[in-house]
Amino acid sequence: MTATLSELTGDYVLDPAHTRIGFVARHAMVTKVRGAFHAFEGSAHLDGADPTRSTGRVVIRTESIDTGVEQRDQHLRANDFLDVPNFPEITFRSTSIEARSDTDYRVTGDLTVKDTTRPVTIDFEYTGNVVDPYGNLRVGLEGSVTISRKDFGVTWNAALEGGGVLVGDKVVLEFDISAIRQDGAKQ
Repeated sequence: MTATLSELTGDYVLDPAHTRIGFVARHAMVTKVRGAFHAFEGSAHLDGADPTRSTGRVVIRTESIDTGVEQRDQHLRANDFLDVPNFPEITFRSTSIEARSDTDYRVTGDLTVKDTTRPVTIDFEYTGNVVDPYGNLRVGLEGSVTISRKDFGVTWNAALEGGGVLVGDKVVLEFDISAIRQDGAKQ
């Protein structure tokens, strides 16, 4: 680490080759299914002097959902879940950012899934910064948040013979971010 996050003021974009936007959900009450979205873009402005003036946004292409099982992925893309033809994007736009320490940040924003927008708060840990072999300044952040899929109109389910349901309501969204500064500043 060459600097604290507060010293890294600038405009950044997500590096999709080194960023993961994933999720975890309960399946059949006994196990977890993990997956990720492979097509997305995002940007942020970090304000080191006043972190509350920082901003961020992410746009995820719903068609890029991948759990490693094509039949399940097709069902997740269908109307029962994400309804990809009618809702090709999931979006997040920050509305406030709070520095809780030099490494911990609380980002609140509007998450839109299908046609429903709700506020969510994601706790992020700043994992460091580095100048890559191409002279680009990169910062790393990791965070997660648990949401109710029903809050976003994703309500499909099936009852299990022994009780319970096939798909859990709670979904953990995971963010492993590598962002590259865009303002031309090289270290």
